[in-house]
Amino acid sequence: QVRLVESGGGLVQAGGSLRLSCLASGSTFNINVMGWYRQAPGKQRELVAWISSGESTNYANSVKGRFTISRDNAKNTVYLQMNSLKPEDTAVYYCNAMIRATSYWGQGTQVTVSS
Repeated sequence: QVRLVESGGGLVQAGGSLRLSCLASGSTFNINVMGWYRQAPGKQRELVAWISSGESTNYANSVKGRFTISRDNAKNTVYLQMNSLKPEDTAVYYCNAMIRATSYWGQGTQVTVSS
């Protein structure tokens, strides 16, 4: 079992920055991939970025060049640095951890970007 707790969301003006954090606890040594997803009102949840245990990364086209995912294994924490934020980035952001085929989710943190 893995528990994920996100923090760092909030209200920011367009062009601003936020850093999200996700603290993992429990069987963290089994985690293969960690990622960030987001869900805007009326839309499906979508992948934002993921990072593997070997620190390979992948990003959605919409955030490439603006967002950076990283992890600190010693702190069991994954981060999402979000720069040049746009109103369309407004969503609830969820942390995800994969252990083999099992997916774990955090409770989500709201990010609101005002124009």
